[in-house]
Amino acid sequence: MSWNMDSDIDWSVFDSDKVEPGLLQIVKSAALVEANASDYVTYLCRIWPEDEAMHSVFRQWGREETQHGLALARWASLADPDFDFPPALERFRHMQNIDTTAERSIRGSATGELIARCVVETGTSSLYAAIRDVTDEPVLKQLSARIAADEFAHYALFSRLIKTQDPLPRRSRLKIALGRLFEASDDELASAYFCAADRPSRPLTYERKTFSRAYQLGVMRIYQRKHINRLVAMIASAGGLKPHGLLSRIFQPLVWFTLNLQKRKLLRTAVSHI
Repeated sequence: MSWNMDSDIDWSVFDSDKVEPGLLQIVKSAALVEANASDYVTYLCRIWPEDEAMHSVFRQWGREETQHGLALARWASLADPDFDFPPALERFRHMQNIDTTAERSIRGSATGELIARCVVETGTSSLYAAIRDVTDEPVLKQLSARIAADEFAHYALFSRLIKTQDPLPRRSRLKIALGRLFEASDDELASAYFCAADRPSRPLTYERKTFSRAYQLGVMRIYQRKHINRLVAMIASAGGLKPHGLLSRIFQPLVWFTLNLQKRKLLRTAVSHI
């Protein structure tokens, strides 16, 4: 593990006046997702049941993801002392249904699973880079910079592992990469946003579409063009294309344009009480 949340982060410079409420809600949600890594580790290890080298890689990845979650939760608790992370995490885990008994990847192959993991790491590295660049809160800037670097390293790790597996045709790689990308507004993120906002003093009713839209709007507000360009390039690479090739350069402005259209649409239907 390249850093320690206790010794490598200067928590003493936390500035509550520089906490942005919308960003705080995204950080709370991210803390829940990151801290839930253990079930994914179990799932991944079952896909490679007899490969101890892969198990070691996945366990180390899981430890780093868990540290991300705990560090983000610590920051969120400083920003909002009423945020009670343990019960929120328990609610989130109860809402998730990760099949830890599966013996093969839901992506159809071990290679496909690693491609999907690359897409996930693309999304997280882009998100934390966006948080790093938008926040003025000193501790969150430190944390998001560290975590963004970790997530990019995880992307590179899974990319290398793909080369050790049976190759897939480019069409299949693209299909898996794009399929996982379109799951970015899936129930996991909506559930995390809900669990981060729900509390006994202000109970909420879970509606997947409502909380999915709220999460999407929150992250769309902080993305800059450079984050989207990098995201597209990384997904292109995971899909077997050249990251800076013609198709990637064509899709970068299209994705940015589409994201802004979606953001305007979500702003018109935003739920203010979440």
